[in-house]
Amino acid sequence: MINVSILYPYSATARFDFDYYLQQHMPLASKLLAPALLDMRVEKGISSSEPGSTPNFTALCQLQFESVETFLAAFMPIAEQLQGDIANYTDITPQIQYSEVLLG
Repeated sequence: MINVSILYPYSATARFDFDYYLQQHMPLASKLLAPALLDMRVEKGISSSEPGSTPNFTALCQLQFESVETFLAAFMPIAEQLQGDIANYTDITPQIQYSEVLLG
């Protein structure tokens, strides 16, 4: 099992529309990545290690798939559509990481 983590680094001047992200973009991603997408979670950064400090990331999303190959097979045909929607909710360039799930 793998997670595809999409991380949006924090910037005081960045724009991130959580309403659009949660109500438009993520349902679109879920629909287009089905049935390969096993689970998803979205988190909003509230602080870094010191409570009350600025977060390292404004938002992060984790998408769970059986394998990197399964993810790529689902994502590549719709990559342009999903990536084209990014400007509708943020001006942050996302960072992507693939991780193997070891626990959970």
